[in-house]
Amino acid sequence: MCVALPGTVIEVKEHSALVDFSGNRVEAESGLLEVKAGDKVLVHAGCILQKVSMREAEEMEELFEELGAFA
Repeated sequence: MCVALPGTVIEVKEHSALVDFSGNRVEAESGLLEVKAGDKVLVHAGCILQKVSMREAEEMEELFEELGAFA
């Protein structure tokens, strides 16, 4: 099973972005779509797959917290 995690874009470079996941910052490839700082995104295997709304990201984060994924 694959899981894409919600994060917030902090900084955008040419074809990548720095994404924050509850304090953990990771470089992710952004070549599949155009993103900007502040965007909420789903990341899997180091690639940004899609943008999501703030509400969707918050709901996913709550679910992952309940599962202990962000402990």
